[in-house]
Amino acid sequence: MDGAGRQLVVSDASPYLVAPEDLGTLLPGEPGFRADQLRDWLYRSPVLTAEEMTNLPASTREAIGASLWPFEVEVDQSADNGRTRKWLFRAPDGAAIETVLMGYRKRTTICISSQVGCAMRCTFCATGQFGFDRHLEAGEIVAQVAYANAFLRRFPISGSPERVTNVVYMGMGEPLANYERVRESLRRLIDVAGLSARSITVSTVGVVPGIRRLADEPWPVYLAVSLHGADDETRSRLVPLNDRYPLEAVIEAAEAYFASKGRRLSIEWTLIDGANDSDDQARRLAAIAKRLRAHVNVIALNPTPLSADRPSDSDRIHGFVETLIANGANATLRETRGQEIDAACGQLRLRSVTE
Repeated sequence: MDGAGRQLVVSDASPYLVAPEDLGTLLPGEPGFRADQLRDWLYRSPVLTAEEMTNLPASTREAIGASLWPFEVEVDQSADNGRTRKWLFRAPDGAAIETVLMGYRKRTTICISSQVGCAMRCTFCATGQFGFDRHLEAGEIVAQVAYANAFLRRFPISGSPERVTNVVYMGMGEPLANYERVRESLRRLIDVAGLSARSITVSTVGVVPGIRRLADEPWPVYLAVSLHGADDETRSRLVPLNDRYPLEAVIEAAEAYFASKGRRLSIEWTLIDGANDSDDQARRLAAIAKRLRAHVNVIALNPTPLSADRPSDSDRIHGFVETLIANGANATLRETRGQEIDAACGQLRLRSVTE
């Protein structure tokens, strides 16, 4: 209550769980511009505590304070001389949410989660080893980005932009299996927070209907397709979803996305020793990449304790990339970041559970 006896905040839920247009419902009796001010603090200039929202009345800040974030920070780890940071957030219902922040010279990238767990069951993925718990709400997805911006405001990464410049939906979960909430999170990040759609990448292991729906949306976000196998037999062994949406169907949907957006696609390929690292796979992958006019991002597997899969050795990794390039593909060997803090999707949650 304020001095006039008005209830300032009518819900204990985080304001991120309320649509930006409905924030006024949290401030009954307050003038409309207060909701606009709150919206700016949440989306345009996030801060770690409500107390820092200096143009809001003290009573309002106090009412918002305890429930500002839809999660608590359970684990905060850093690596790579502070250039990589990983958080394990814990929602009130116990759901674990992993987020990774990476600073580079010209960009600051955040890898966000869209689900708690994952139903895709990819054999090499720590997240999939837990199965699926629940979808993240749009506000829980957006709050990961907002928290990172608030953190950077107070603790910038040396030599990197002091604000998130790039967002990748490559954390826990399959974004296109949580389509409506992911779509709403994109709307909030682009239309409300002001992030450029061209700085956002949505990754999928091949949810064909979701790819086609995303092609019809107004935002030209990047699409990254995680293939991991260049023929149906190999891909089905690593990515069980391939049995439902075979490789050719995924390629055709990706072609449709390119035709709609005119944005170069990327193909994500995790190299696994003896599974998908042969020269034959590289040649087949090069043919797919050329067909899609896509760029291939190759990264060595980040091993998990519940899987027998192991990364290819250095010679095989470089040989695979060389074969890709020799066969006409544009390819990059991605830098592996944060191995000492379990930065791959699901690994921090896995460690917290096993310990």
